Order: sequence, then C-alpha cells, then structure tokens
Amino acid sequence: MQNSSSPNPTAVRVALWRALHLYADPPPHVLVDDVGLRLADPGDGWRSQPDMNLVARARVRASMVARSRFVEDLAVERAASGLGQYVILGAGLDSFAQRRPDTGLHVFEIDQPTTQDWKRRRLMDLGFGVPDWLRLVPVDFEAGTSWRQALERAGFDADQPAVVAATGVSMYLTREAVMGLLRDAAALAPGSTLAMTFQLPTALLEPEERAGRELTLKGAQAMGTPFISLFSPQEIVAMALDAGFRESRHVSAPEMTARYFAGRTDGLRPSSAEEMLVAVA
Repeated sequence: MQNSSSPNPTAVRVALWRALHLYADPPPHVLVDDVGLRLADPGDGWRSQPDMNLVARARVRASMVARSRFVEDLAVERAASGLGQYVILGAGLDSFAQRRPDTGLHVFEIDQPTTQDWKRRRLMDLGFGVPDWLRLVPVDFEAGTSWRQALERAGFDADQPAVVAATGVSMYLTREAVMGLLRDAAALAPGSTLAMTFQLPTALLEPEERAGRELTLKGAQAMGTPFISLFSPQEIVAMALDAGFRESRHVSAPEMTARYFAGRTDGLRPSSAEEMLVAVA
C-alpha cells in the first residue's frame, strides 16, 4: 500500500521506463529524462526488475516516451503562442518543470496528497526546489475532490487557457468519470487543449500484442489497479465532442511512430494498445 514515505508504484514504473530509454535504446532519443529516475532512487538493480525487460516491454517503453514527448511538445508550442498554464493530471514523477524551466509556463501538477508530499521532499532533497511557477496540487480523487476547484485554490487563472495533460489515467476510471474529466476540461477557457491517452479494446490491437494485453489486464487486476475503461478512437472522439469541446481528434500509434521513430534501425515503435485524444475547448 502506498504511504507518505513512498510514491505510487505505477508512477515509479513509468519514470523508470522513461529513463530506461536512455540506457537501453540507441540515439536519437525521443525523450531525454533521467530526473524521474533520480527522484525514484530505485537502487542499482532497477534495470533487472521484471517490468524493465528490454524485449518484452520495448513497445510499452516506446509508448511512455512518445506520449510524454507529444504532450510536452504541445505545451511548448502553445507557450510560444502566448498560453501560460500547463496542467498535468496524475503527474506522478513527471519532470517537465525540472527539465524545461525556460518555457515561461505556470505548471500545475495534480496528484494524490501522499504522492505530492513525497515528491515535494524529493525535489528539495535533490536541490530542484519548488519554484513559485510550479504548484504541486494535492487532490484526493477517491474522496471525490474536484481537481478544477483545487486548481483555482492553487492560483490557476480560470479566465486564461491552459494545456491539460492526462496520460495513463483514463483506463483506471469508469466511463462516467472519464466523461466528467472531459466535461471539466471542456469548461476551461476557450483555446484550452486536452491531451489524453486512452487504451484500446483488445480486439483493436495488432494481433501480436493481444496476448501481452491479456497478461497486462491480469497483472493490473492482481495489483488492485484494474483497467476499467477501454475505448475505440471513434468513441473517445465522440465523447469529447459531447462533453463540449469544439474540436476533437485522435492521434494514432502509427502517427506517433511516424512523428518520433521514423528512420530508426532498431525497429523501436509504440504499442498499438494506447493512443491519444487531442481536444480543443
């Protein structure tokens, strides 16, 4: 069980996958991020953990770095156009604020109170600190706390647009909760953009990945974090429009491959299990 002295295990695993990309895969690297590894401080044997299997988890690892790179590119692009706020739902060990302090963005990281308490201590221990433009916003999702209200209490300007990232979140929520997240994001100031990952139904995966998906589902169930919601691209795009977004599009795994993995000689590419929704309020 997670406690105040340790981060969420899933958040640690994602951070280690991002770092493993630097150690296991040849350049060019899609994302250069070892800050999460420093935060997690997993010990010398971390690369030998079963979840770090270089072959079995290669496409999952590629998905982790691709989705992070995509949302960060989006945030930086919008910042260059004058947008000033970046919200990260389920931030975990995200390290954008430490790696890109030059963007001029006000960054709001939302996660469970225990994770935020732990991360604040680790940022102080490592010398990064928590600058005024970075807000660690604790939200107890299980208690039904509103992330929109928590944001505004933390200094978020509701009259100004924002980029909102929600990666690795939707599969753990009910369909109703996903719709609620979409409605909340769609109600942000006009011009706000949501980038959200979603997991596809097993039947829509590439055939060679379906057996692995079934193992993933069983493993998640055993850990007490079952996958609750899977969506087809058409379904999630329609849900975003129904929630109030004026634009909604799907970014496929092949599109991610073309964008970030073209020309690689090692065949590394994202999994077909996870894709991206981009919606504009």
